[in-house]
Amino acid sequence: MSHLIRVLLSRSQSQLHARRSLTTSVTFHKNNGLENHPIKRTLNILKNDMKKVRDFFVPNNWTNKATETTEISTLNNNKKRFEGEKGSSSEDLFQTHCDVLVIGGGGVGSSVAFWLKEKARDGLNVVVVERDPTYLRASTVLSVGGLRQQFSLPENIQMSLFGAEFIREIKDYLGDVELNFTPHGYLTLASEQGAETLKRNSRLQNELGARNELLNATQLKNKFPWISTEGIVLGCHGLEQEGWFDPWALLMGYRRKAKELGAHFVHGEVVNFEFEEHSEVIIHGNLEGDYQALDKAVIQMPDGERRSVKFAVCVVAAGAHSGEVAKLARIGAGRGLLQMPLPVEPRKRYVYVINSQGENAPGLCTPLTIDPDGTYFRRDGLAGNYLCGRSPNSDQEPATDNLDVDHTYFETDVWPTLARRCKAFESAKVVSSWAGYYEYNVYDENGIIGPHPYYSNLLIATGFSGHGIQHTPAVGRAICELIIDGRFRTIDLTRLCFDRIIIDRPMLETNIV
Repeated sequence: MSHLIRVLLSRSQSQLHARRSLTTSVTFHKNNGLENHPIKRTLNILKNDMKKVRDFFVPNNWTNKATETTEISTLNNNKKRFEGEKGSSSEDLFQTHCDVLVIGGGGVGSSVAFWLKEKARDGLNVVVVERDPTYLRASTVLSVGGLRQQFSLPENIQMSLFGAEFIREIKDYLGDVELNFTPHGYLTLASEQGAETLKRNSRLQNELGARNELLNATQLKNKFPWISTEGIVLGCHGLEQEGWFDPWALLMGYRRKAKELGAHFVHGEVVNFEFEEHSEVIIHGNLEGDYQALDKAVIQMPDGERRSVKFAVCVVAAGAHSGEVAKLARIGAGRGLLQMPLPVEPRKRYVYVINSQGENAPGLCTPLTIDPDGTYFRRDGLAGNYLCGRSPNSDQEPATDNLDVDHTYFETDVWPTLARRCKAFESAKVVSSWAGYYEYNVYDENGIIGPHPYYSNLLIATGFSGHGIQHTPAVGRAICELIIDGRFRTIDLTRLCFDRIIIDRPMLETNIV
């Protein structure tokens, strides 16, 4: 609990502290008032907990009725101040104050909410703001739902390994959730140019706990009779803990469990921030006395009304729109450490569903197969359908103002590779398709996880560039650790913090699909 209290005291700490821990003290200003301060609310919760312990051990007839009535009335008043203010109906309860505000209720944001409430329960008031609770255009539900350990960075491999453990024990974590996990693995193919990199990556993956095998062209043909090994010298085949699952089911599992534990989900969009002056804080690149801390988020409700919520800690997990949210916090538009923008923007990607009734088509146990040029496919059900796609080259990036599908791209860039790799796909027909957004990190195509170097109470969890859904269990847990413990405890993700952008040290992942 001491860690928790230190988190709530971290709002105005200096960013010059080594590793910018969230656990230093704060100077209170007289004009702020303490009535609704997180520390006051935390003490009220502790008081309530102690009362419950007393009531458990002390018989009811020992308690003075009048005193008990007064205490209950006081606690109810405190609870009202803690929860917020009611709107037009008893169902509409808007949180005017919270300990942790999560911007974005997709896979990452909902995972953060779940882990915080799982660990802290009533000790933290967690609010999640999601602008589209139907998730119609959300990256999470429009993804292919892959799980693999075939990465080149240790952090990504470790996060995927935990993702596999989380999915395996999903009922222990989230209750009755059916993810329909299909454990057929991944098959990454390499030409002569990429063979050494594939070997090196496979060795690292196995050292960290993954299990995969390297197959030469002959071995590939023997194991997968449908494959053409033209231009292929090596393949890496995942044997365990790889496959694909239903991302919608995982998202709904996070959300439902977080709400059961007391997290508040708000339908609205963060459109601005309010700031608070902290003249005692000195930041490199700022004039003395010029520091302003994040204090409140302004949320536009579905009816157009704007309301504000005061927070102790804010987490930006807005997916493809995280860069826009960061601009509202002056990230990329200020001086010094605020000059550097959050380099995350939406990139449109197409997924095509094809049907092939050709001879020797890939069978039911076919792994998700990735060609050296990035084209991928996997089985989808029992009727000869396959999901497939490919990320475009940088000079082919489509417009992101809509989610229309370009079927010409399939004909010119996806189908030729499929037909060359598997003869049965020569006659394949597109039966359906959709488009979704990658939360694309234009700096190094890798996730950004951790504190912002300027704001002591702002954490970032975004930019996963297409491989985020499988990492949501680990990312949510990591953000929870930073808030409650002040540091990464399980997987050290320090190298993936925003700091790497400031010092220009990219974390390049070679296995981006």
